[in-house]
Amino acid sequence: MTASAQIAEALVADLNSTAFSRPFTARRAYLPIAELADLAEIHVTVVVAGRTTEPISRSLLQVDHRLEVAVQQRLNGETLADGDPLLALVEEIADHVAGHRLAGAPDAAWVKIEHGPLVDPGHLNELRQFTSLLSLTYRTWES
Repeated sequence: MTASAQIAEALVADLNSTAFSRPFTARRAYLPIAELADLAEIHVTVVVAGRTTEPISRSLLQVDHRLEVAVQQRLNGETLADGDPLLALVEEIADHVAGHRLAGAPDAAWVKIEHGPLVDPGHLNELRQFTSLLSLTYRTWES
């Protein structure tokens, strides 16, 4: 059995071992919360968000593990040039994850990615903080 937390840890390790266009260190947490003062740097947080189990035969269960990846940074300005590189980073992370097996959770198969909100309007308006969320689904099978 592959636990959701194990898959999340494997994703963190995978992201941290990959060179992206903008440097960051991913971490696992239960909430993607950081002090605004700390958000001068890019924060990438992996959160275990849900788990769905259903039978696919008499002796086999299909388990879908939903993880969320939050990318956050405080913006200095309010122009597209401030947010576009961060949105490109989120898309780069999504492209990396798609179809990619995690070394730390080899039994977990990537199923899908949902990207929304692309940019959280409330965080942008109230905090001048870029927040984008990827919801990833990994599938395992248990007997």
